[in-house]
This record gives sequence, structure tokens and C-alpha cells, in this order.
Amino acid sequence: MVKIIVDGREHSVDDSITIIQACDSIGIQIPRFCYHEKLEIAGNCRMCLVEVEKSPKPVASCSINVTEGMVIKTESEVVKRAREGVMEFLLINHPLDCPICDQGGECDLQDQAVKYGKCKSNYNEDKRAVEDKYMGPLILTHMTRCIHCTRCVRFLEDIAGTNELGAIGRGEHMEITTYVEKSIKSEMSGNIIDLCPVGALTSKPYAFTARSWELRHTYSIDVMDAVGSHIRIDTRGNEIMRILPQAFEQINEEWISDKTRFAYDGLKYQRLDTPMLRDGEKFSKIDYVNAIEKFAEILGGSESIAMIAGKLTDVETMFAAKNFLKKFGKGYTDYEIKMHGLQSEFRSNYLFNTTIAGVEDADHCLLINTNPRHEAAIINARIRKSVVHNNLSVAVIGSELNLNYQYEKLGKDTIEILIQILEGKHHYCKALQNAKKPMMILGSAMFSDTESDELHKLCKAIAIKYGFITDHWNGFNILHNSAGAAGALDIGFVNSSVKKHKKAPTLKDFDTIVLFGADDIDLSEVAESKIIYIGHHGDRSVYRADVIIPSPAYTEKSGTYVNTEGRVQRTLQSVKPLGSARNEYQIILDLASLMGLQLDFSDLLTLRSGMSKANKIFSEENLLKLNDNKADLDFETPEIKHKLKFLNPIDNFYLTDSISRSSKIMAECYKVNS
Repeated sequence: MVKIIVDGREHSVDDSITIIQACDSIGIQIPRFCYHEKLEIAGNCRMCLVEVEKSPKPVASCSINVTEGMVIKTESEVVKRAREGVMEFLLINHPLDCPICDQGGECDLQDQAVKYGKCKSNYNEDKRAVEDKYMGPLILTHMTRCIHCTRCVRFLEDIAGTNELGAIGRGEHMEITTYVEKSIKSEMSGNIIDLCPVGALTSKPYAFTARSWELRHTYSIDVMDAVGSHIRIDTRGNEIMRILPQAFEQINEEWISDKTRFAYDGLKYQRLDTPMLRDGEKFSKIDYVNAIEKFAEILGGSESIAMIAGKLTDVETMFAAKNFLKKFGKGYTDYEIKMHGLQSEFRSNYLFNTTIAGVEDADHCLLINTNPRHEAAIINARIRKSVVHNNLSVAVIGSELNLNYQYEKLGKDTIEILIQILEGKHHYCKALQNAKKPMMILGSAMFSDTESDELHKLCKAIAIKYGFITDHWNGFNILHNSAGAAGALDIGFVNSSVKKHKKAPTLKDFDTIVLFGADDIDLSEVAESKIIYIGHHGDRSVYRADVIIPSPAYTEKSGTYVNTEGRVQRTLQSVKPLGSARNEYQIILDLASLMGLQLDFSDLLTLRSGMSKANKIFSEENLLKLNDNKADLDFETPEIKHKLKFLNPIDNFYLTDSISRSSKIMAECYKVNS
């Protein structure tokens, strides 16, 4: 710590930070354009000039570290004139198009021009003009507005790791551009829109649709993957206009993926808004009461029932369905993505135990049959951050990946390599022995086979042998790629019969199947079964359904989700449900009432109370509880009986669920980037 004097007052601050960081920490605001706390320092704009005692001229506060006894003035006449001069230079060539600029009302240049600028300019020369650049279907450019802060360049280089933007020319002839006019292909490219302090980079889908002061903000979480990024949903009336990141350091920092940001238009298309009944090869509209009656009739005549939860299913739905089957006296529950090897007795068996923020503490990372860049772009950004700043070393077992950081390729024969590592016969063992805080990340697709519990034991045995799991560190991680997976395991919705029987049941074993938005399952072998589909999009499974009942999307209700690290979170309703859509738990309540069943809940409040009693982790929202590292470590030496096949669960980042597959924006991204 050092003592500094800022504007006549003494403060104690960390000796490793810059002047602008010190001023931020003590509540003194210094204007800036190029500086951003998450990016490397550039020192381009000079807007952050301050006066430092014994310095002959104002200094850039973003690039000078504090020292003992430093005397700093942030509001002196010298600083005021310097800021006015910088602002005047910035506005020499800046176009006067604020009335038609999408950044209007939330523009850093507007705000700082009012606060720090002069009332008139000394320059009357013609303004320059710069040709707009093509950056793909997501980013709209107005490069005449660019002030050369290079935030966008540094983000794609430092955070995204794609190096797709750069500067050409010098002085006022400098231009920010892509190389050979190509589309930006980073899965996190939309963040440069937020970083741009002027209107040079704006959202192409949002362009000219609304003004910031017209919008109502709802703070929620994302369900496009299992990360649980915090987001802000901006709406006008009953329409979602855009989705922006909400800063949350422990999960997504200040970033979100492009799918999170831009797939919202999928909520407008292919929507189910009225109940329907199959009539031969067509569907006829019916009212909600008739749909529930038909639902009850089908269940009443069924000998075997399966309820399958989809990727976007919230915990309330799964708990209500499970409670209904308990009262009904028969039925099978499961998740559409098979997770046979992930026993739910202990949470550490199936969660990202290192935590997302904890990735930065690791010194070695082993990726096993997973592609974090597509399955969890935000976690992949954390891994890259640790590679760049903390010298994290990464090794990969499985298919060759196009990651945005260097890694060691260990091979594709997963089982063989893992056994060699466990037996100490692989060259990679030495690296693991030298690691102090190693972590391994297992892709959830590894556990789709009924015997993959042996693979889970094999990986856990390696984790114990090489110090992945200690009293103070848990580096054993499962990376889920869908929002409902961890919650399904927490609530016990994933059926455990695979551990008790030689053969797990398949869908063809049931004469009635209830799908809660489950669209990525194979229904080709259940031609004789009755299908009831409850969901919000007319996606793949709908065309096979006998009864369709619409339900709200995640933006239209409050629902509980558990992210891949085990954090309980809730979405908040931002718009009203469409048409006759009902919450899934309400549909189940109405069904139970019609069939004369008394469930253990009567509304959302008692439902969530029941969830908390069933599993205490649901009693507190957004709290991350550390999992028991050693509660489940007693097992026999694993033995793999046959060669398991591993497939990449996500072959297309942009089209992974019913919402993104209905999005025209995501379809255009896929077309451009494929």
C-alpha cells in the first residue's frame, strides 16, 4: 500500500495500480475513452489526463502507476483545459448525426462532450469521411464516427483471441477494419458493440428500432448454455428489443456470447400460442380446457408413462412433473441429454467444482472430449484469460479443436490414454505431477453411454492420484452445455434405473411420452406411442405430437435454473406469455385436479418451498456452495468393458436449441461462418 494525495485529500491505495484505477477505487471519476479495466492499456485518447506534482505537463492516468507521496489533481485549471483540448480534437472530424445514431442517449462521447467539452470549436475545416466496413450480420459500422480508441481491436485480441480487427493508416487517415473485408467469426463479437464509446459499432439487428429511453429493463439470466450469464433484457411494450450483458464478476464478468445476445429474435418465430390436437396428418386448434381433458384421457389409458425434460426446462417444471408421477403411482422421468454416468448422490460428481472464477487459480487444465469454445464460450474466455495472464497450460484428449489459445494434443483414443495416465505410463504424467492446482474438464457428452459410469470412475481415479482433488482444491469438473442439466440432477429428475438394471429403458418401452420442450431426441422408434408436447416453439418434436400445449419461454416467466458450477439462479419475466400459454407447473396442477390427484403444492410459492425441502440448495438464490471434495471417493479400480464412442455434442454453435434454431439472425450467422 502507498499513500497518495488526490485533490487535497490523503488516501491509501494498492501500490500496483494505475492512477485511474486508484481514483476509481476512492470514488473519483476520471473521464476515459480508450481505457477499460478488462483490456490492455493503450493510452490512445488522452482524455484521462491529470496533473501530477513535479510533472511538467498533464499525464495519462491510465498508464502511470501510483507511487508513495504522489500528489494528483483531477479538477485543476490545467486539467480542465487539457480535457477541453482533447475533446475539441476528438470532435473535429466527428459527424453531427446524433439524432440518427443508435448510440444516442447512451453514448460516452455525448456525455463527456457535455461535461468536459467547450461550447464552440476553433476548427472550420471540412470533416473527413471514412467508408463503412462489413463485419458480418451482427455488427453495423459507421466508421466516420470512430475515434480510434482501439477497444474493439484489443477485445478481439486480448479476450476473444481471434485477432480479426486491426488498424491501417496513420494519424487522421487511420482506419479500424477487418482483414480483407471478411466477417468477424468470433462467438463473442457482439461485446465490441458495448465497448465502443461512440456510435461507430452498433448492433445490426437492433439498428433503428428503438431508443434507449423507450426501453424497460429486466435483469435476468441466460439459458442458451449452462453458464448462467447475467443479462439485461430491454423491452418495449410486449416485445424484446435487445439483450445486453449485466456485469457479474464470478460468472460472465462483463461479457456474453453472441448466441445469448442475438438469438432473442427466435422468440418471435415458430411460436406455439394455442393448444392443438392431431387430426390425421394435420393439427386442429382446441381450447386449453379440451387440451387438458385430452391429456388426462391419454394418461388414464396408459400402462407406461415417460416424462422427458428438454434443454431449457426449469426446475419448477421438473419438480412438478416428478411430484405428479409420484401421486399418479407410475412413470419414468429423464432428461433429453443422457447423463448415465453422473450419479447424483454427491453434487461434486456432476458439477464444475473449480467454479468459473476459480479457473483463474488453476495452473494446468486437461480438456477431455469437450469443446468449451462452443459449449460454454464464457468459460472458454476464462481459460484463455488464464493462459495469457497466468501461464495456464492446456492439454486436450479427444478431437482436434479450434481453440483460441495454444494447447497440447494428447490424442483421440480417450480410454486408452486415460488408462495410460492412471497407470503412469504416459509422457503427460510428468506434467500432472508438477502441477500445483490442476483441473480437468469433462464434456457432458461423455456420459451418454449406459456404461459411462466406469469412465467417470476412471477420470475420478486420475483426479485423486494426481492431486486434482485435495482438501483445499477441487479440479474435477463436468461441463454441461444445457441450462436444465444441473437442475435435473439436483432435483433427481434424471432416472437412476441405469445403475440397477443391465439395460436402461428406452422411449419405445412407453406407450405415452410427455415432452417438456425436448426436441433433440429420436422419436423414430415410437410410432405407436402417444406424444404430448408442452413447449413454446414448433421445433422438431412437435410434428410427431398428438397433443400440443403451449408454455412460456424463459423471458415470459420466472423460473429456477442451476448453472454448471451449481449456482441456483432465476429468470425474471420481462414480457407476457403469448396466446394461451400456461406455466408448465400450472398445466400439471390443472391435470392433477382433473384426474383427482392432490399434489404437494398449489401455487408457485408452495412449489418452490417443496423444492427447498427436497434439496436445500434451492432455499437460497445465487449462492455458490462448495461441494464436498472427498465424500464419494471410495470405489474399486475402474474397468472399461468396451470401447465407448464420443461425439461432439455441438457441431454448430449458433443453432443448438428451439430458440436459436428459430432465429433468423442465428441462421444468418451460421450461413456466413460455415
